[in-house]
Amino acid sequence: MSDQETYVTPKFAQPYWAKHAYEVLVETAGRYNAVITYSELAEEVQRRSSLRTKSQMRNWIGGLMADLVKVNHVRNEPPLTSLVVHKDDGQVGASYDEVLRVAGESPINDPLERETHAAAARLECYRHWGADVPADAQPTLSARTRVVRASTPRAAAATEARRGAVCPTCFMEMPVSGPCPNCE
Repeated sequence: MSDQETYVTPKFAQPYWAKHAYEVLVETAGRYNAVITYSELAEEVQRRSSLRTKSQMRNWIGGLMADLVKVNHVRNEPPLTSLVVHKDDGQVGASYDEVLRVAGESPINDPLERETHAAAARLECYRHWGADVPADAQPTLSARTRVVRASTPRAAAATEARRGAVCPTCFMEMPVSGPCPNCE
């Protein structure tokens, strides 16, 4: 910690952090397909503002995200909070529902559906803040989300019961272990 840094309450720091968070997210939006994790954003706003807190991030990051949503809404900008994802799965969190609420939409309970909505918002952010976006670009899930999602179907398929072939004579399903018991 530098000599200039000070420990404060999140309530005191919030306006300063919001200013820096906006700057960090605009920088992120300037790079096509870039995202930032909640913890990276939290660390960066504290570093840039020289205002640190001993309060756990989960206790204040939602309020910071809500402030940013309101700023974007008032300025008629795409929601920068769509760029903020969890490090474990690469998806936006429940705080993204504030984007929907401010827009007059209902919250999305399904994580993949919420992430798909956020992916469209991210593409708007990249275009709005001047990233080099291909003309035919489509909303895409974050790289981390694609990795997590890619491993999920295989796990589900592995737990699915194996099915036996259909007997060509009696058209009944045969046991996986051998010949058709009806036609033997």
